[in-house]
Amino acid sequence: MKVPRPARHHSVAVNMTPMIDVVFQLIIFFLVSSHLAKQEVFFPLRLPLAQTGKEVAVPAAATINILPDGTLLYHSRPVTPKNLEELLAQLRQDHRQPQVRIRADRDVPYRYVQPVLRACWQAGIQEVTFSVYRQ
Repeated sequence: MKVPRPARHHSVAVNMTPMIDVVFQLIIFFLVSSHLAKQEVFFPLRLPLAQTGKEVAVPAAATINILPDGTLLYHSRPVTPKNLEELLAQLRQDHRQPQVRIRADRDVPYRYVQPVLRACWQAGIQEVTFSVYRQ
């Protein structure tokens, strides 16, 4: 009786289809998320004018928009000052030293900005910047 020998030329093939699917999903995710982040930073507001200031190269972990009527927007969603405190506390847990950017309309009274600063202080966030137009 003849003993069968294993074939010497077995080819090993890797199915690339699942990997290509995952890569396309990641590309779509990053395109959509970067688009949403840009929308938040470029929300149409008349920012205050400033004679001095510096550009910040590091992107902020969170952007808070304050509309002329005092409405607070966090990640483009309306929030109350109490909810903002909770969201910023969660942000502080997720990041070691998060930076928060405040974009307030130039006509917003300080009484609407103060709760945002207080929420940042309560959450332990020390890096808070204001977006302005340079004169």
